[in-house]
Amino acid sequence: MKKTILILSLFIAAFASCKKDDKTDNGAQAAKDEAAIQAYLTANPNIKATKDANGIYYQIITEGTGKGVNSTSIISVNYVGKLLNGTQFDARTGYAADMQGGIIQGWKYGLTHASAGSRILLIIPSALGYGTSPTGSIPANSVLVFTVDVLSVQ
Repeated sequence: MKKTILILSLFIAAFASCKKDDKTDNGAQAAKDEAAIQAYLTANPNIKATKDANGIYYQIITEGTGKGVNSTSIISVNYVGKLLNGTQFDARTGYAADMQGGIIQGWKYGLTHASAGSRILLIIPSALGYGTSPTGSIPANSVLVFTVDVLSVQ
């Protein structure tokens, strides 16, 4: 009898571990993010954002005249980060960032559209932000909106 219970328990544990968790369904989350971004753009017709190949939406608000940002740049920026509902979760001035590490994927992709002296709006799907991990006041699976002033590019 004990063997039967043990085997049944192992079978249930193995079956439960194979069950798909909706929290990790990247395709479904990407579709939710896209719908939320489209609703945001519809509610804010002054935003004329372009979607790049990585899924980042961006709008150059002020064209820069300096050196362009690339994947190996070290940049200095002022930025404000918000959720789609307008809740501000972060703001910094004179923030130094290395494009090779220490920043979210959305910045690594999106900021390459900017140059020194530019102001850019980035709308970043959750998978390229903090994904399924809540971070500080940012809930899991949050689309992020950043307004970034690129001060310098090295």
